[in-house]
Amino acid sequence: GSFVWMDRFTFRNLEIFASTAGKEGTSLVDVMDKCSSPMGARMLRSWLAMPVMDLQELENRYSVVQHFVDNQDDLKRLQTMIGDIGDLERIISRAAAGKIMPREVMQLRRGLSQTAPIMNLCSGKGVSSLDELIDKMGDCSDLLEYLGKTMHPETASALGKGDVIAAGVNEELDELRKIARHGKDYLLEVQKREIERTGISSLKIGFNNVFGYYLEVRNAHKDSVPEEWIRKQTLVNAERYITEELKEYEQKILGAEERIYALESQIYGELVATIQANIAAIQKNCRILSRLDVLSGFADLALSNRYCRPQINDSKVIDIKQGRHPVIETMMQAGEEFVPNDIYLDNGSQQVIILTGPNMAGKSALLRQTALIVLMAQVGCFVPADEARIGWCDKIFTRVGASDNISRGESTFMVEMLETSMILHNLSSRSLVLLDEIGRGTSTYDGMSIARAIVEYIHEYGDGAKTLFATHYHELNDLEDIYDRVKNFHIAVKEVGKNIIFLRKLKEGGVAHSFGLHVARLAGMPRQVLESAEKTLASLEGGHVPQDHGQSESKAGAGKGRKNTIKPHNVKEGRVESDGSLQLSFFQLEDPLLSSLKEGLESADLNNMTPLQAFDLLRSMKEQLGLQ
Repeated sequence: GSFVWMDRFTFRNLEIFASTAGKEGTSLVDVMDKCSSPMGARMLRSWLAMPVMDLQELENRYSVVQHFVDNQDDLKRLQTMIGDIGDLERIISRAAAGKIMPREVMQLRRGLSQTAPIMNLCSGKGVSSLDELIDKMGDCSDLLEYLGKTMHPETASALGKGDVIAAGVNEELDELRKIARHGKDYLLEVQKREIERTGISSLKIGFNNVFGYYLEVRNAHKDSVPEEWIRKQTLVNAERYITEELKEYEQKILGAEERIYALESQIYGELVATIQANIAAIQKNCRILSRLDVLSGFADLALSNRYCRPQINDSKVIDIKQGRHPVIETMMQAGEEFVPNDIYLDNGSQQVIILTGPNMAGKSALLRQTALIVLMAQVGCFVPADEARIGWCDKIFTRVGASDNISRGESTFMVEMLETSMILHNLSSRSLVLLDEIGRGTSTYDGMSIARAIVEYIHEYGDGAKTLFATHYHELNDLEDIYDRVKNFHIAVKEVGKNIIFLRKLKEGGVAHSFGLHVARLAGMPRQVLESAEKTLASLEGGHVPQDHGQSESKAGAGKGRKNTIKPHNVKEGRVESDGSLQLSFFQLEDPLLSSLKEGLESADLNNMTPLQAFDLLRSMKEQLGLQ
């Protein structure tokens, strides 16, 4: 109940987290993510999934964003500091499970060391919402000091792969390290000392796997061997001896690595336990740092893309001045500019906008940008507009595009109807509804009837839900004259010969032309297709024939003897079938060759022609058609 309700179709249609174009496309989160840490990026996605309706919470977010917009030096310093923190949330989760690695502990220490500078940077700026955030943070100074004393500055990646615990933490550990790493130096000292004591200049210290370290004395000096030495081996030219000192050192050096590992594991385990005792405080800091990361990212986004601070209020009015699509405007080619538009919706005078206009003119973009601006405003972000006054919404619905669900046996039109049905059953006075091309998945009469009924339902039973309804059914424009809160708008274009220029500008009033052939020409359709389509369109428009001139009733309807009562008028050369559909005359098509054949047949006097003359006429017609 605290968040804006959106279904999975809305997330997909608005391309909030993923583009329908796949990796080549750009989603809303791709544009909005200016976070400096993985923690902030996750919180941003959470906010986009659950926009808030609490006006005070939104104002608090706006105030922090505004502060960093106005103080860009602080913004850059904060983003640098947060960037050095890393992913503390992930590290803490590993610490809670006892799986934190030594280098992650060092990253935790580096992250915690940024807490105090961030608190100093953000506090005392005269922004109450920012001060409240900073007051909730803890500096974790005791833990930070403990980690600094305990961990080796250049810690190994794991226990047993190098130094993990710092020098001076444990005396035994320091001694063992000295033995393990400086054993050769110690043996050289023993050798030097014994040479000086015994006068045996050729004395050497060696090692074998049978009896470990030994002193080797040549036979010429064996009379100088001290009594406390123990003889272990006789060679041809020498004798080998051991001493108690060598045996003790041997035990130390051979067990040093194992003992080092045991001691470091023990100390490291105590360190992890200390971290675990501070998890709650660190997590609290993580949430605040993530929030600062997201809000500073919003400020960066506002500065980069010229966003304005929205005015969120308790009204039921959406009034956007010079609004822009946050994603499309970032993808414009060099030299191109996104054309902004105004949108006004309320519950009292302009609840439903029926939006008509040519294909490719920008109707779908206008629908989406309206929803995205409202969504961005309710996550606490500035919006792509010159001005925006928004009465908070509790639900955002979209029905855009055509798709099917083959695995569940649902056709394109069935999916369209399921999504629309879900919307109509969940309308509220604060809902924002975007419907694009409803009814195009079936025949014209069916689709137009459904689209018209949906507009009527939203107006009469939708509890004032603000709606943008984009359609090619120009016949719906008459609803403006029937219902008080339905208004017609269109996206303007300029026609130059057989070409059109998309002006992308929203204007009042409806239109009755979709310029589909112009779009087909822009797509590079073959010339023959375009010429044929133009002739067919001219014939249909001249005869005032509905778009689905081939439509017939369903078999069920036909079985009951029902007929389509809508029939074309003023059709000069064609016939209307029993089901109301139009069968075009062969000579209705305006083609020079067909006109020539028609003239030849009309001039032929069948009553006075001989069989040979009739044969010559047929042969001539076949030659004209290229069939000879």
